[in-house]
Amino acid sequence: MSAPTDAQRMEKIVSLCKRRGFIFQSGEIYGGLNGAWDYGPLGVELKRNLKNYWWRVMVHERDDVVGMDGAILTHPAVLKASGHVQGFSDLMVDCLVTGKRFRADQVEGQTGWAVEFIGAVDADSFHKLLEEGKTPERSRIWSRPDLAPHLREVIGPVMGESKLGYVLQLDDRREEKLTALQKLIEAREFAASSFEPFSALNITANAKLFTIISGGLNPAIKVAIQFYEKRGIARPVVIMGRRQFCENTTQYNPENGSLLTEPRAFNLMFKTYIGATEDESSVAYLRPETAQSIFVQFKNILEVSRKRLPFGIAQIGKAFRNEINPRNFTFRSREFEQMELEYFCPGEEGMKWLDYWLEERLKFYEDIGIPRDRLHAREVPDEERAFYSKGTYDIEYDFPFGRQELEGVAYRTDYDLLQHQKASGKSLEYFDDATRQRFIPHVVEPSAGVDRTILALICDAYAEDQAPDEKGKMETRIVLRFHPRMAPIKCAIFPLLKNKEQLVAKAKEVVALLRPHITVFYDESGAIGRRYRRQDEIGTPFGVTIDFETLGEKDPALRETVTLRNRDSMQQERVAIRELVNILTSRLH
Repeated sequence: MSAPTDAQRMEKIVSLCKRRGFIFQSGEIYGGLNGAWDYGPLGVELKRNLKNYWWRVMVHERDDVVGMDGAILTHPAVLKASGHVQGFSDLMVDCLVTGKRFRADQVEGQTGWAVEFIGAVDADSFHKLLEEGKTPERSRIWSRPDLAPHLREVIGPVMGESKLGYVLQLDDRREEKLTALQKLIEAREFAASSFEPFSALNITANAKLFTIISGGLNPAIKVAIQFYEKRGIARPVVIMGRRQFCENTTQYNPENGSLLTEPRAFNLMFKTYIGATEDESSVAYLRPETAQSIFVQFKNILEVSRKRLPFGIAQIGKAFRNEINPRNFTFRSREFEQMELEYFCPGEEGMKWLDYWLEERLKFYEDIGIPRDRLHAREVPDEERAFYSKGTYDIEYDFPFGRQELEGVAYRTDYDLLQHQKASGKSLEYFDDATRQRFIPHVVEPSAGVDRTILALICDAYAEDQAPDEKGKMETRIVLRFHPRMAPIKCAIFPLLKNKEQLVAKAKEVVALLRPHITVFYDESGAIGRRYRRQDEIGTPFGVTIDFETLGEKDPALRETVTLRNRDSMQQERVAIRELVNILTSRLH
């Protein structure tokens, strides 16, 4: 069996997520809401396991971190002070043909020939012109001395025919030839409105289309025809001008080759209004990040927690960004969840804590089952960092769609607290008892995406192997190899036969025994092999089968024992029911 390509693998993962109840598109029965996702029964358990483990590691197991839960609705003054109102934006570009919007920094570079289309004439006028040209001795137009030279200049050597229809090709003397054609079309015999001239310098009125030379001109011509059709020419004959070789250019839509608009800023925040009136006095925002509520509550939490520097404030919560182009399943969404820590320290210790938290966060991903060799700590260069940052690392993961960021670990200096102190007029200084000095603490921020991490866990866990069916024939088995502490269901309970009352009753006793300790799933439907496969596909690490040995019918020594099956190895062992809780809890961590 050949391994699936990355694209095929991603398609299978998306399909499994819907089929098995991990993730659904929000509002799917109404066509879906782009950039919004709903987590199903298994997805919400996986998400809860991740968040609970993060909270345990980052808060409960430490003496220097406390938690908070800030409001989603955010006072506009908070986001003005932080710079979000003025500067929280991405540069966007639009396709001139389809209108599709892209983030400017995510347009893939292309190398090839750029073909300029500088106008179009409707097909009826063009074909009428052709017919006149075929019989010049009878043509009133061709016989006119003021138009004949223009006709000869345009018709003939500059005309080609593609599979999509006629194309007028204008070489380096295009201005002369375009003028000639325009004069011809504007003659009394042809309607002046049938020709749409375009200035080569006007990007909004000019269709420059991109084609890779190996693909030929037809793809570019097809897009040019669409461009002019949108501008009112029903059956356009396009006019092709100069060609220019471009290397690694991002001026063109990678999907169809059309020229993109110039980049312009697009604010990513969701704006709303509080109360019954919609005016500037009632403006609020859905928070674009969880960090700002931590900064504005810094002084309150410092006082009530009685913490001394260094210490941190942790938060898990929703954030909202009006992403230009949500993509790659749940990776880039408009509504998402963050796990953030703001760790406050003296300025001279900032770089030390940056290195410390980078290593801690890498270890966290290993502890939830992502191997270190699929994680990459990328030091963000100066030109890419925020101006206030003295150091930033991106923790990246090798997704099927490429290497992408899971988490940022940034040394934000004292910028955030300083901005809020200036804007609010309230002191956010820290008083050091040892030195008797007041100062603004510096901040190191590990900021992780819940949804991105969930996607990484699913992608990393997804596997296909060969396993025997009930008749011994090898078949493809789909399995999610989650780390046991992340698995949505820890153990499945199966009575061997659903029509054997004693087996069913004993199985339900085992469910009742385990349920206070771990998440369990009871399944009595179908052949036992099919039930195993269903649990493998959702990542359940253990399965317990209650069989006739459990009842002591074959061997009294095996009474009150069950078969315990391991998901990854598919190996089975007999264990006593009374030992199940200890065995399973010890293997799940």
